[in-house]
Amino acid sequence: MNMIKCGDSRELLKELDNDLVNAIYFDPPFNSNRKYRLNTSSDLGFDDIWKENEYIELVEPMVKECARVLKKNGSFFFHISADQMMLPNMICEKYFKKVQPIFWKRSRSKNNVKTKLGACTDVIFWCAHVDKPKFNMIYQPLDSYYAANSYKNKDARGNYALGHVCYTKTQAPDPKKTPNRYYEIIHNNNTYKPKYGWRMSIEDMEKLIADDRIHFPTKKTGGNLYKKIYAHESKGKPSTDYWDDVHSIAMGAEGRKYPTQKPIKLLERIIEMSTDEGDIVLDPVAGSGTTGIAAKNLKRSYILFDKNPEAVILCKNALQGGK
Repeated sequence: MNMIKCGDSRELLKELDNDLVNAIYFDPPFNSNRKYRLNTSSDLGFDDIWKENEYIELVEPMVKECARVLKKNGSFFFHISADQMMLPNMICEKYFKKVQPIFWKRSRSKNNVKTKLGACTDVIFWCAHVDKPKFNMIYQPLDSYYAANSYKNKDARGNYALGHVCYTKTQAPDPKKTPNRYYEIIHNNNTYKPKYGWRMSIEDMEKLIADDRIHFPTKKTGGNLYKKIYAHESKGKPSTDYWDDVHSIAMGAEGRKYPTQKPIKLLERIIEMSTDEGDIVLDPVAGSGTTGIAAKNLKRSYILFDKNPEAVILCKNALQGGK
């Protein structure tokens, strides 16, 4: 299912079936009290000037309909500037059980700001009907200091860092509930049995030992075991809720086709973490169609709505050859 339609999303969304889509990216006007145009000689864009009740009347009906068409294990992402996050937060909490903010550092500090704090962060509320929606782990680049200083051990397979395989005191599982995390490992006549338990079962531990992926201390007695984390196998660090590695259109190489266009990499990350191949992604305020492009790149289907005919033309040019 791929669809691009022009019209008011408050009405177009009503045409969609319940429980239809797997993920929704919602990037409405920010209520920023500004007028956005592609450039000074262009009419492409919109006026983002609202009274509070007008903004709620614009946004809430779309959020309500998005909640209806979203699958039970699906994800809804509401993108907003950090200084306008309160109203969207309250609206999201009205229609979703899970509302978790993701902070996107879209730009560096601004040298031209003299009388206020520079605005460089957006908030993307990750919302769902359940506590644990569909989720695929995504990765961010390793911290440069960590990358330069952690892979100092070496064996025949390559350089590796040390990963913890033992729990700490505050993490220790209840021995009565998870006795399989308390066991002994005997290696070269040394016995290892951490006081607060292992992070894995003995079966998983033995597989790692057999594959030479456990680092044993060089001392004859004492010391801890660690998992070998090889530099050449690293995907990066598991993503946090602070994204500072994806830059805005203004700082990247993508050409800007719409005033508030977001980078493809940002949409690909959102879609990759919340959907699988063949799933359906909805964007009810599609702008230049970046959500559709990202979905297509990742072999997902897309549904794009926008009330601006010029924006719909951009979407169709990008995704359907103008048809």
